[in-house]
Amino acid sequence: MKSVSQLDTTQATRLFSNLALEGNRFNHQPGSLLGCTALVAGTTVGAGILALPAVTLPSGVVPSTVMLIAVWLYALASGLLIAEVNVNAMRSLGRPGVGLLAMVEGILGKLGARVAGGAYLFLHYALLVAYMSQGGEILLSAFETVGGVSHILPPWVGTVTFAILFGGILYFGQARLVEKLNNAFVVIVIASFVGLLLLGVTKVNPTQLLSQDWRAISPAVSVMLVALFYHNIIPVVTTQLEGDVQKIRRSITIGSVIPLVMFLAWNAVILGSISPDMMQIVTDGSTVFDPLQVLRNGQAGAWLGVLVSVFSEFAIVTSFIGFVYGLLDFFKDVLDVNPNDNSKRLPLYSLVLLPSTSLSVLNPSIFFAALDYAGTFSISVLGGIIPALMAWKQRYSKQQDSIPVMKPLIPGGKVTLVAMIGVALAVMIKQVIWMN
Repeated sequence: MKSVSQLDTTQATRLFSNLALEGNRFNHQPGSLLGCTALVAGTTVGAGILALPAVTLPSGVVPSTVMLIAVWLYALASGLLIAEVNVNAMRSLGRPGVGLLAMVEGILGKLGARVAGGAYLFLHYALLVAYMSQGGEILLSAFETVGGVSHILPPWVGTVTFAILFGGILYFGQARLVEKLNNAFVVIVIASFVGLLLLGVTKVNPTQLLSQDWRAISPAVSVMLVALFYHNIIPVVTTQLEGDVQKIRRSITIGSVIPLVMFLAWNAVILGSISPDMMQIVTDGSTVFDPLQVLRNGQAGAWLGVLVSVFSEFAIVTSFIGFVYGLLDFFKDVLDVNPNDNSKRLPLYSLVLLPSTSLSVLNPSIFFAALDYAGTFSISVLGGIIPALMAWKQRYSKQQDSIPVMKPLIPGGKVTLVAMIGVALAVMIKQVIWMN
């Protein structure tokens, strides 16, 4: 006998309809499968891909490729768990737009919500600082290149310009406009990335692809977790797709496969074209390497430098959009704000953008120290432990027997959920040991 009443998702369509009042009539405005797929893909392609080569170089192409695929499978499983729990939560509450915090609190209680909320805030603000500082630096460099000047403007000008430009688009733009812009940005990312690979592959040294050190792959896992994280946007996807389980599953799967393929190709081209000696530059007593900075400076050719700059900027922008939406959703839950209350729009955007902009201006490199911790602790909690615990309680708790839930979106039952928690704990324990 099953411990929960399960609904057959093969017969289910959407749970509700997204309606907007235009004039004196309501119009149905569902989110598109393409738009939600692009949102997942765009959210995923961000700072992670820019940091990937530096952490995977010690292990080599083959070990890092295997580990990337393994981490993607883990991220996909946790993403589908969040979607499953979110749709069930919307069904039980009888309303759309159930955000991550409300979902965690409703299932795991206030303590679970506080743990998830702390991890969520730390991750989002750290990455928004990263996007603003790096995106602002690229913008400033582009302005200086076009103007024929160099290092005249202070770095904060680029950060503030990035925040005003893209934050303003999100604040003033309607949902459909932002979706269309995001779709266009994703196209630009893919097009520039293809051009980048076509030029970069000509510089690949086949013997470099054979370099392997499986023992050196574990330190790269935290950055891979950051690179493949899109789970903050899943409640937005489930709401836009009106709880249609089949569409949600396709958008998450396809939307995460696109960046995975990009990461694998990117990783192979960079690691195959740059030797270890080239990737190690000692600065202030520490070993640091930024392959994209080298390429953007035109050291591998002017056109390749332009393509890397375009790809880097729009990859950051698409991820920036997803993380801003995720943090807005978070504060709406915390402050119990009606999603349609426009009077709270400015305070909400201020909560999201002002602290991130301020930290980027005061210390543009703050995210470097936080990136590893964000991947190790925040994402292990949000993308591993919390989804598994929520799914466990929703599926198997006796308190949930009276609430019909959908069939699980991932196989394996309790064994899968225990394994996901175990992997997350192992990643955190390894980091603590390394710190000591």
